[in-house]
Order: sequence, then structure tokens, then C-alpha cells
Amino acid sequence: MNVRVAERQKEQSQGETRRTRKSQVPAVKKHTAPYTHKSKRKRRAARDKLKVIPIGGLGEIGKNMTVFEYKNQAIIVDCGLMFPDDDMLGVDIVLPDFEYIKNNRDKVKGLIITHGHEDHIGGIAYLLKEQNIPVYATKFTMGLIEKKLDEHNLLTKADLNVIKAGEKFKLGDFDIEPIRVNHSIADSVAYCIKTPAATVLHTGDFKIDYQPIDGEIMDLQRIAQLGAEGVDLLMSDSTNVEEGGYTPSESSVGETFYQLFRGSKNRIIVTTFASNVHRVQQIIDAAAAYNRKVVVNGRSMENMVDVATNLGYLNIPKNLLIDIKDMHKYNPKELVVITTGSQGEPMAALGRMASGEHRYLNIGSDDTVIISASPVPGNEKMVADVINRLVDLGSDVVYKKFADIHVSGHAKREELKLLQVLVKPKYFMPVHGEARMLMHHGALAESLGQNPKNIFILQNGKELDIDHFSAKVAEESVPAEAIMVDGLGVGDIGNIVLNDRKRLSEDGLFIVVCKMKNGKSVAPPDIISRGFVYVKESEQLMNDAKKQIEEVLKKCEDKGITDWADIKSEIRETLYRYLFKKTQRKPMILPILINV
Repeated sequence: MNVRVAERQKEQSQGETRRTRKSQVPAVKKHTAPYTHKSKRKRRAARDKLKVIPIGGLGEIGKNMTVFEYKNQAIIVDCGLMFPDDDMLGVDIVLPDFEYIKNNRDKVKGLIITHGHEDHIGGIAYLLKEQNIPVYATKFTMGLIEKKLDEHNLLTKADLNVIKAGEKFKLGDFDIEPIRVNHSIADSVAYCIKTPAATVLHTGDFKIDYQPIDGEIMDLQRIAQLGAEGVDLLMSDSTNVEEGGYTPSESSVGETFYQLFRGSKNRIIVTTFASNVHRVQQIIDAAAAYNRKVVVNGRSMENMVDVATNLGYLNIPKNLLIDIKDMHKYNPKELVVITTGSQGEPMAALGRMASGEHRYLNIGSDDTVIISASPVPGNEKMVADVINRLVDLGSDVVYKKFADIHVSGHAKREELKLLQVLVKPKYFMPVHGEARMLMHHGALAESLGQNPKNIFILQNGKELDIDHFSAKVAEESVPAEAIMVDGLGVGDIGNIVLNDRKRLSEDGLFIVVCKMKNGKSVAPPDIISRGFVYVKESEQLMNDAKKQIEEVLKKCEDKGITDWADIKSEIRETLYRYLFKKTQRKPMILPILINV
């Protein structure tokens, strides 16, 4: 009995000791004022989601633009354009939809740019015409932007700010850090965007080049540090996700140029993307090594060389460049021409040379043409047509299938894997790619252990709401239509106009002119046909069509139909049936009634 009492007393004593210890150190720390304040701050931040809204660049290659919105503030990453598809007849360029930005103009703190390609900067001038937004870009990118704004008479009004990779800056509640990446244009950066709600890493366009021409290797160390600190959302370039392995270094192309230039007795004409400063530098280096003078031809190429030289991104030996008008003073084997037209554009310099329409350059059997670029998807036929015409002229044409004269500026699968492993994002959104590319990139992330529920493959206009604890696609969408530019008109071309143009291009136009008085026809109808049939060879068809129209007008008169809209509709439907029956074509029929 005494033993049991002693054991019970011992247990009570130990329990009191445990309660005393528990009530001492942890309890005091748990309820200190700083910890409580921090907890409230975290809960408040959790309620304020970061909105990620892609306006362009998803499901397509071009018009890249993404809005990041936190509370009552917003920033924009990139503002590019897209070149029209084949079915966009007469359209010059395609822009992102600026409606959401215009509706939230008071929120926008700035526009930050990843690099200077057209699909990332081509829409800036059109946006700044709508509202004056501060622009932030690296030095070379800003030089290209300034050229564009000057063409639109916006340069003096614009708020332009040059930034450097590695130097952080702040826009409202957005802490922004540019991070150096490699791409097919100088001064490219990714962005780490931090808000109280979430941290995002937006890669921009990139590849991993361990031997870049300028020696500026992608800052993988900083990206790994960010991964260790914690990245909520990774937005990564998907362009080359279908390609296995690694993208070769840009420096590998220089070796090919030296091989092609060595011992050549022909005039050498090289075409490449105007924006690829490093490629142009290698062409210039090879020309200098073999004592050739260099001619720069094509407006965009001339502008790029001018900007890059003035800003120190191109190193051109003294007296190496000559004017195109002075080419006749030199032996052809002493010349290298760097020109535009790598995508087979009919109006670009190489296209005009191939058509025999260039003012200064006539291509023949004494020329070697090097096409140092791959066709952008959709341009394959145009490039092939230019190559065929150059071969017909007798020139020696070198292109990617027969020599290593082009490397991509976009990461392939192994590089994309490396980025995923370094960043270890909580959530992942593939960007910059067509639908299949985004899907493959999502599958790649899943194969590396990413939870499929945390992979978001979005469409333009959809909104991802994210914080440190969750991510969800909003039910509502924002306007994200393709805005077409035709001449000076911006957005005044829509699907109805494009459908009309398509019909006109396929089946032509059939115009009917009827003279009316008091609702009655007073003269035989006139027919004007364009792009449908040749009238002189189809006289019987035209005469029969007139009879059909006269019968329609007589029927309308007998029925007392006097409304011109109803009469036009009757003419259109009758002619449509008749002409399709006779020709199996569907021309656009345009009835015109004239009151006399």
C-alpha cells in the first residue's frame, strides 16, 4: 500500500514538472507580440492573390504579353506583335488586345521587357499611343525600342528606363530582378517578380549557352539561389520543347562561316535575322579574317547594325564596311553582303535579289548565298521558293540542311529539365508556344515530379490567381482577341472583313447594277464581274444571269415589294443559286439599286 502511494505521488510530481516546463519556454515564445504581428501579415497576404493574366503568347508564337496584378497595382511583361497567318489577307501585323490594360490604366506601374525581338517589343509603340506607361529594358533592347518609337514620333514623350541584369528595382509592391539569360539576341533577361503574395520566375526566351559570343553566360547560379529561396510559379519558354538534347552554342556557327569563306572565289551573300547581333559579329569576323569588305543591306539590318555599333555590341574593324553603291569598285571575291530576307519575304532584300528586282545587286553564277536561319513555322514555302529562284539564277546556295549555319535561340528538352530541377517551382505554367508545345512542356514537368494539379496550361485571356498557399484558374476571362493592323487602321479589321476578302480571293466579285424608279426597273441590269469569269468568254452566262435578274425584278413588282433591302436579298439569293449551278463557284454578289 505504501509502495502504491509512493508511485502515485511520484507520477503526480512528474506530471507537474512536465506541465511547468511546457508552460515556461514555448508558451512565452508563442505569444510574443512580433510573432503575432507576423502571423497577421501572412494571413493578410494570403487573402491578396497575385493575378497572372496572359494577354498573348499562349497557343501561338508571337504577340507575347502578360499582366501581373496585385491588389490595385499591375505590371506588364513584354508587348509584342505577331505576323499574319496566310488566311489574314491584307493584314500587316497582329497585336495583343489592349482593352484590359486600358480599362485598368490607373493600376499599371510599368512595362518590363525581356529582349528586343519583334514578338516581344513590336506592339510597344501602339500601346504607348493609348497611354504613357514607363518602359524598363536593358541597354540594347532599349536601343531597338527607341528606334521604333522614333518612327512613330513617340520618342520624346516616352518614359524610358535602362536596367541591368542583376540590379533589382521596385514598381509599387512589385520587387523585380532581371536575370541574365542567353538567347539569339543580345542583352536578354528573365525576371524574378516578387510580391507579398507570391514569387514568380518568368524566363523570357532563353537557351543555356556555355560559350556565348559575348562571354555573358546565363546566370544559373542566381536561378538556383532563387529555387532554394522558394519560387511559387515558374513561367518557362516552350518553343523547342519538342526537340531532344541541348541547343548548340552560337559560337559553333562561326566555325562554319570560316570554313565557307576559306578559299571561296565568289561574292558571298549572307542572310540572317537582323536582330541576331552575335551572328552578324561572326560574319564580320570571318570577312575580316579573309580580307573581304562588308556591305550591310536591308532596312532592319542597317538599323540593327547602327544601334549595336553605337551601343558597343558590335565590334567592326575600321574601313571594313562600305556603301552598297561602291561595290562596283571591288572584285566580287573581295565582298561579303549581309542582308535581310532569311524568311523568304518577297519585299525583303534577298527576295528582291532572287526576283531580279534589287536596285544594286544582281545574283548570278559568281555568287554564294548563305541562308543562316531556319524558317519560322509557316514560312517554309516562301523560303523554299527563294532558294529555288536563286538556284535558277545559277548561284551556289548554302542552307541549314547542308551546313551548320544556324542554331536556335530556344532551350531544348534537356535545358528545360535543368531549369525545372534548379528552380523546383511549386506551380508551373508553360508559355511562349503553340498548344502542342505547352502540352508537351507540361508533360515534361510532370515527368520530373511536378504534381499535375500544379501545372497550368492556359489560354490567352485566362487568369491564374496565386499565392504562397494555393493557385487557381479564375472562371472569368479578360479580352484577348487578336487585333489586326491594316495600313493605318488598328482593330478595324475583323473576321467579317477577312471572310469577305477570302471569298473575293477565291471566287471573285459579281456586281449587279439596277436602275429603279418608283420601285420599278426602268432599264436592263448591268453586270460587272471581277475575279469570277472573263466576261467576253462567258457572254452567254452573263446574258442568262441578266434574265434571272429581270425575272426577280418583275416578280418583286408583281408582289408589290418595294423595300430595296428585300429586292437586293431576292437578287442575291437567285443569282447565288444560278451561278453555283452553272459554275460550282460562290462569288460575292453585290446588288446596287440606283434611283433615277
